[in-house]
Amino acid sequence: MGFDQFVAERLDRLLRYATAIACDKHLAQDIVQNVLMRAQSKWDRIGAMDAPYLYVKRMVTNDYLSWRHRRAAREIAVERSELARHAPSTADPADAHAEREAMRARIAVLPRKQRAALVLRFYEDCSDAEIAQVLGCAESTVRSQLSRALQTLRSHELARSATSGVHS
Repeated sequence: MGFDQFVAERLDRLLRYATAIACDKHLAQDIVQNVLMRAQSKWDRIGAMDAPYLYVKRMVTNDYLSWRHRRAAREIAVERSELARHAPSTADPADAHAEREAMRARIAVLPRKQRAALVLRFYEDCSDAEIAQVLGCAESTVRSQLSRALQTLRSHELARSATSGVHS
């Protein structure tokens, strides 16, 4: 498969994945653009692999986890929390869109590797082995990251429920 065909078939999926882990559409577009520019120059090698999509997905994950984007991600999270403190959010008429945004806000508090593992498991439906391959770690580390991420989300949800007076 040539590079142009790969991009035509996989660009939307790469953008959705990057948006899910970055919690920011514009940052995700930058990440995917940077990765595809690098991948194009190495496409002879990447295209010959058994699973070029997994390799490019790992490139996206690594670019997201890299130091170049940490400051941008931190600034975005601070902006959202500041906005939430000063102005209550209004319900979006499209329930699906509102739920996606709420989930993005929830996972935005997670450390980067936990967020990536969570998105790979529940958004991309990857196995422990596939996640380990993308993140470049052991399967036991993947399970640990997922466990910690879910525990953090549960504790935040309990705290949110307690402060809003909602009881399950």
